[in-house]
Amino acid sequence: MKLTKKNTNEYYINNKKSFCGVPISREIINKSFEFAFQMVFEDGHHRAHRSGGVNKRCRRELFANTFQGKIAEFILYQKLISSGLKDIESPDTTIHGKGIWDDVDLVCNQKKINIKSTVFFANLLLLEKKDWNTKGEYTPNLNVDATKNYDYFVLIRLKPDLKNILKKQDIFDSVAIDKIELKGTIDNENWEFDFAGVCTLKTIKHIIKEAYCMPQNSLLNGTLKMDASNYYIQCGNLKDYSYLIEELNKQKT
Repeated sequence: MKLTKKNTNEYYINNKKSFCGVPISREIINKSFEFAFQMVFEDGHHRAHRSGGVNKRCRRELFANTFQGKIAEFILYQKLISSGLKDIESPDTTIHGKGIWDDVDLVCNQKKINIKSTVFFANLLLLEKKDWNTKGEYTPNLNVDATKNYDYFVLIRLKPDLKNILKKQDIFDSVAIDKIELKGTIDNENWEFDFAGVCTLKTIKHIIKEAYCMPQNSLLNGTLKMDASNYYIQCGNLKDYSYLIEELNKQKT
């Protein structure tokens, strides 16, 4: 399960899973765009830095992360419904200000699901080390009335790579963002997803205990520098979507 380590700070993926894209509905794209635009450019708030990170995230990156994260939530929500599950809380689209955040992505049959999104060519589920303790608890929620443990962790990959697309645009060069122009950029793309896999809290505790971790400033595949220290699971080691459905169906009996 561990990455192949070379030299002192280079880590290489050795258990990949091929991307098999499925089209994303225009309804999901539109809802996610409205949410991300309000969160980043209007009344919402996001951290400028990752937990334990040093690089300040620009508005382009914040928008891409927020947009893609909400897409992933809607995708899983609709997939669970289409799989016959009914006791599901819909994704939260409340616009939160500073100091307030949505503490769980989805709840299905009283099981709490943490949803991660990434680009289509990625092959790691990443958890920022600073945010998790040895019990697999999400540390930012320890001293507040919020979720500390998640039952399942889901990774969804998305195509295209929005961050790369937005780098080529001058939309973000001005203080005021042209919403219509940005939406046009989004609508010009063919959006796809795949279900990269799922793991349980037990697996998260295992990787933390066994130090499945890439340190800050280490290099992934010899080129990508890690902004923060991250625990990881390779996509090839994640379980398939059918496993999640089987587990959630058990909760109904």
